[in-house]
Amino acid sequence: MNLVEIREVSKQYGTGNSTLLALDRVSLTVRQGEFVCLLGASGCGKSTLLSLVAGLDAISGGTLDIGGRHVSLMFQEAALYPWLSVTGNVELPLRLAGVGRAERRKRAGELLEIVRLGGFADKRPHELSGGMRQRVALARALAQDADILLMDEPFGALDAMTRDILHDELERIWREQELTVLFVTHNVREAVRLGDRVVLLSSRPGRVIEEFPVDHERPRRIDSPEVAAQAAEITDRLRAEVARHGH
Repeated sequence: MNLVEIREVSKQYGTGNSTLLALDRVSLTVRQGEFVCLLGASGCGKSTLLSLVAGLDAISGGTLDIGGRHVSLMFQEAALYPWLSVTGNVELPLRLAGVGRAERRKRAGELLEIVRLGGFADKRPHELSGGMRQRVALARALAQDADILLMDEPFGALDAMTRDILHDELERIWREQELTVLFVTHNVREAVRLGDRVVLLSSRPGRVIEEFPVDHERPRRIDSPEVAAQAAEITDRLRAEVARHGH
C-alpha cells in the first residue's frame, strides 16, 4: 500500500522575473514500511519536497496525497527546548495533543527506552552529546505517533562514529515500530546503508532522474564492499548530473 503518492508535483517561489522553480513535475510513491532516501546536489529541492509532504508548504502544481495520515518531521538540528528536561521535550507533542500528565509521562518514558536514553530523563539538552540530543529529537518525533517519519539530514552534523551508531539505532527502531521513512541526505553511503531505495534528484529544478533499489541484506555496514560499490555507482551518476549543470 502506498502511504505517499506524489504525482507531477511542482513547487515555484515568487512571481514574474523573480520566479524560482524549485521542483519540476516530481513523481514518487512511498510504500507502507518502506525506507526511501532522497539524494541530490545542494539546492535540488530535497528539503522542499519534505516540507510539501509535511504540509508546511503548498504545492504549485500536480497532486500530493498522503491519505490523511499523520507525519512527523525531524531536522538536522535537534531543536530541543533548553529549559525543558529530556522528558519535557519528548512530552511536548503529547501535551499539545491534550494527553494527560500521567499518560504522557508514561509514554515519554517508553519512548526514551526505545531510543536507549532511559537513564537521562531528567537531564537538560546542554548536558547531552550531539548524538544523544538527536535521539531525544527522534523520541519526540515518535511521540507524534505518525504514520510517516520525515527526516531532513538528521545525522549530517555528527561525527562519523556517532552517525554510524545512530544508523544502527534508526534501523532497529524503523523495524520495531514498523515505520515508513522518507530520509533526505547528502551522504551517498548513508543512503545506501539505510535505504530500501535511493531516489536521485536533478540539480534545480529538482526532478527524479533515477531510482536505485538497494537489495543488500540487512543489517548493513557503511564500509562494506557491497555498500561501497553501489555508493560509487550512484556517486558517478550524481557527478554526471552536477557536471551537466556546471556546478
